[in-house]
Amino acid sequence: MTTKTSQWFECKVRYDQMQENGLLKKVTEQYVVEALSYTEAEAAIIKQMTPYISGDFVITGIKPAAYRDVCFSEDTQADRWYKVKVVFITIDEKSGKEKRTPYPFLVQAQSLDAAVQNVTTAMKGTLGDYEKATVAETKILDVFEHRTAEE
Repeated sequence: MTTKTSQWFECKVRYDQMQENGLLKKVTEQYVVEALSYTEAEAAIIKQMTPYISGDFVITGIKPAAYRDVCFSEDTQADRWYKVKVVFITIDEKSGKEKRTPYPFLVQAQSLDAAVQNVTTAMKGTLGDYEKATVAETKILDVFEHRTAEE
């Protein structure tokens, strides 16, 4: 399990996909790319998708992701992506009241239970108190990290 903190963009790609019956069907799929700007995100998703799509495709949407941390799994069966929100619990020193701060993650896992376990593993060593608030499967098909020419 590796966690990467960065700027991520969710991208929607629309194209004609060949169905099992031989007919073409327009589909829209969601991917995530690591980028510094919308322009870089668009270039990254085009570069990633070009080898896999025959014919034209359209980027129908790019938006900054609500999460900054992505937890990648080393499990080869982990083919799903989950949004997991943890809530950090702190005490306000002045008022003495409990403060709850939500923090979202994108987590690669094979199942919902595995996603929870992966977040627990990623949070080991965290000094603050936290609890898992929500876990939801996404429609994200893949996440592409930024690669330099040397990588």
